[in-house]
Order: sequence, then C-alpha cells, then structure tokens
Amino acid sequence: MRILFLSDIHGVPSTLETALSAGEKLGYDKLVLLGDLLYHGPRNGVPNFYDPVKVAEILNERKEKIVAVRGNCDAEVDQMMLDFSISGPYQVLDAGTEKFFLTHGHLFNEYRLPPPGMGTVLAHGHTHVPENRMLECGIRLFNPGSISLPKGGSARSFGYFDGRALHHCTI
Repeated sequence: MRILFLSDIHGVPSTLETALSAGEKLGYDKLVLLGDLLYHGPRNGVPNFYDPVKVAEILNERKEKIVAVRGNCDAEVDQMMLDFSISGPYQVLDAGTEKFFLTHGHLFNEYRLPPPGMGTVLAHGHTHVPENRMLECGIRLFNPGSISLPKGGSARSFGYFDGRALHHCTI
C-alpha cells in the first residue's frame, strides 16, 4: 500500500494542489490527512491565499481515498464542509508491512504514546516540522511536516510511504 501523508494544510489550496500533484506522480492508494485542514488557527497568522472552501472542495473530490483525523484547529463547522469524517482523534491504518497510528499530535505524541500494540508507526503533524526517527520504545515517529505553514526552519513538506519505507518530500 502506498500512502500520501498531508498535515497542517490550514486552508491554503495552492500548496494543497502542489502536494497532491506531486503525490499523483508518486502514486498512492490512501491519502492520510493528519488534521488542521481548513482553519489557520489563532496562533498562526492568516496564510497567503487562504481559501478553506476551496480546500474542502479539493479534498472532497478525493474522499474515497481519504483517512483523516481531527486536529486541534479543526471544529464541528469544518466537518460540515467535508464529505469524509474528521471526528476522531486517531485512527489505525494497517498497511501490511506497517501499522500506522494516525493522530494530529496534540493528544498523542512521543511524550504521550498510544496504547501498546496500536501501531508500529506513530504518524502525526501538529508541530509543522518533519521528522522520521525511531523512538526508544521501538515505535517509529513520523511527521510529514506542513505543506502550508512550515516551522523550525523546515521547508513545506509532505510524507510518502512506498510500501516499504517512509519519505519526506518538499514542495
């Protein structure tokens, strides 16, 4: 199974379209959305080219491939715009060689791990900083970064699982 990981879109359709175009070239079976899809949040300034309605339209066109979780900036009103669920704080996705515990990162992260056996990879966004490393407990931590509002000196990025390994891709 090939998986495209996007997080922290924060209502910017131009970077979403760029990431999806790159993802199409790679090919993917599932599109994992790790939260903070439409709203920019109170701690972030309004991003350039902010258009959450357009982001919802772009994502809804791909609803059959989407697995999504709720981020700390996602609200009930956001769910009303989307044709797929963002109501859960986490989901588990079995990809054959890996079992992904998908979450945004504000509830579960390296300091508050998911229950034992829930996954071999803890995939989350929230920090807007890409990461791919093994934790001491034996779980891989994977953060695709943010396609719209990167932080910590990182570039706009998304994640990709090719069926064997996890990768970061910049846009």
